[in-house]
Amino acid sequence: MDTEKIQTLDRAFQILDCFSLEDYELGVREVARMTNLSSSVCGRLMVAMKNWGVLSQNGITKAYTIGPKSLRWAEIYSANLDIRNVAFPFINQLLLQSKETISLYILDNDERLCIERMESAQNVRIVARIGRRLPLYAGSAGKVLLAFLPTKKQEEIILKTEFKPFTENTIIDPQALREELKVIRNKGYAFSNGEWVADAAGVAAPIFDHKGAVVAALTISGPSNRFTASAVQTHIKNVLNSAEQISLELGYIGTNYPQFKQSQ
Repeated sequence: MDTEKIQTLDRAFQILDCFSLEDYELGVREVARMTNLSSSVCGRLMVAMKNWGVLSQNGITKAYTIGPKSLRWAEIYSANLDIRNVAFPFINQLLLQSKETISLYILDNDERLCIERMESAQNVRIVARIGRRLPLYAGSAGKVLLAFLPTKKQEEIILKTEFKPFTENTIIDPQALREELKVIRNKGYAFSNGEWVADAAGVAAPIFDHKGAVVAALTISGPSNRFTASAVQTHIKNVLNSAEQISLELGYIGTNYPQFKQSQ
């Protein structure tokens, strides 16, 4: 592949990365500003991407959105994402046990990505959208993923993180976060209350693969007023049991989980 083709491909991915759940419809000028590419270059590429079905264009506003072809790719990706398929029945069981929202997160670069969720049937509930990316320093799932990473990788992420407060309970001091991660690693689970959404609480447990590496976080979340001390202890027990079963299905042969349960 020659240099020109590589550059075109690189620019196409830059354009796709501009779209998000918040900015799902963008015009050529907006994309040009976000990518620092010229409007003419963006315009030509976006027309070509529309012809391939990668982008769709609003006939009235002329703005673009992610196109239908991405759904095909997403289906292929999801179908081959073993952890999601393995975890699904356990997530369903956990939903029945807790009656709260259950989410499954994986590490995606320096963030956590929601790849599966089942929502509580209760009128007041926490909604965790599939595909949403969130920081690792705020919330139980993010802290679990960060806590069980190798120390070097964990520190690299902390040093690169731009700590921003989502609520008054968000941990924004790197050293305070390091201390919190030590506690989480010792206990084997994480608890959060109002760290990235006010009045929302959650408990999370790590999921390990056959190599003993943390690959996902399983979390139970809901309104803080339902997370009483008694409810939290029940949720911790259930989320640990479910995370352990998923890990075993993935080939995990360690002895961490029994040790975790004894530390509660």
